[in-house]
Amino acid sequence: MVVVLALAIIVLIAALLYAVLSKRFARLPYRKSDHLLTPAERSFFGVLRQAIDNDLYVFAKVRLSDLLWLPQSTRNRQSHMNRIQSKHVDFVLCDRATTEPRLLIELDDSSHRRAARQSRDAFLDQAANQAGLPILRAPVKHSYSVAELRQVISSLLKGEVNVAEPVTAEEKNKD
Repeated sequence: MVVVLALAIIVLIAALLYAVLSKRFARLPYRKSDHLLTPAERSFFGVLRQAIDNDLYVFAKVRLSDLLWLPQSTRNRQSHMNRIQSKHVDFVLCDRATTEPRLLIELDDSSHRRAARQSRDAFLDQAANQAGLPILRAPVKHSYSVAELRQVISSLLKGEVNVAEPVTAEEKNKD
């Protein structure tokens, strides 16, 4: 009888250990994406890299919440954060020395004609403008001119477009 009880306890302990360890070491369902960029984004990315100066970096698929910040004193701060939390921009040009964002780039395909997307685009344009970040909306094409893209980027970076004044580091550090 003692042997049977001891075996039952051992089986129970083994079953509990198995249950706990199998959950702890369970295989997660994540898989690697085949590509970070869509074919249209990859095509544009190649031309974009040729069109920018050596003093800029190109970053792809950057979260809006990594580009914009809110002062602590902002009214309804969490609500404003929620509006940018899950959004990203296709490309960001940053200063090579400081990684300061200099230009946002959105590659606009046919999905940007939908009403919901147009509302999102209008919000993004307004938020970028308020933050002092110019935004380039590039329509998807079969091919791009490096020279034309270089000229548009240069104009935007020189401020030849109406963009709100950015908040200074002193203002940011007040909060």
